[in-house]
Amino acid sequence: MTAACFATCSRSSADETKAVERATAQFYAGLNTMFTGDAGPIQEIWSHADDVTYMGPGGGITLGWNDVRQAWESQAALKLGGQVKPYEMRVTVGNDLAFTQCIERGSNLDADGRTVQVSIRATNLFRKENGEWKMIGHHTDLLPFLEQQTVTKSAE
Repeated sequence: MTAACFATCSRSSADETKAVERATAQFYAGLNTMFTGDAGPIQEIWSHADDVTYMGPGGGITLGWNDVRQAWESQAALKLGGQVKPYEMRVTVGNDLAFTQCIERGSNLDADGRTVQVSIRATNLFRKENGEWKMIGHHTDLLPFLEQQTVTKSAE
């Protein structure tokens, strides 16, 4: 057990930065899967705590895991298609908290099935839980086509 603690407890900041980069990559892989209608993978990277927050491109603030999970499931139901990737990534890592800042670029489909280009700023917050970096916050600029689509979908 001492050897396991030594290996875990003595990780360098470079190792932790790489671990946060992997968690970020897992988030974006899950996000792109969510665009196909499957919210499962994106939920794996999130902390399931009551203090998580989501402020996505559709607007509003969602608080707590149950509501954040529901928000991802609602977005998955939109089947936005396309994909986004992070660019110009900045990573900052502390002992138990980390964040990334980037530009999310790519494309999705609007309510009429037309391809819409995406280029928005995003901040991702992570907390170390049981030795793993888990997302505790995601905040992006608004996307007018998604904001309208979300309103339209929820009004139906």
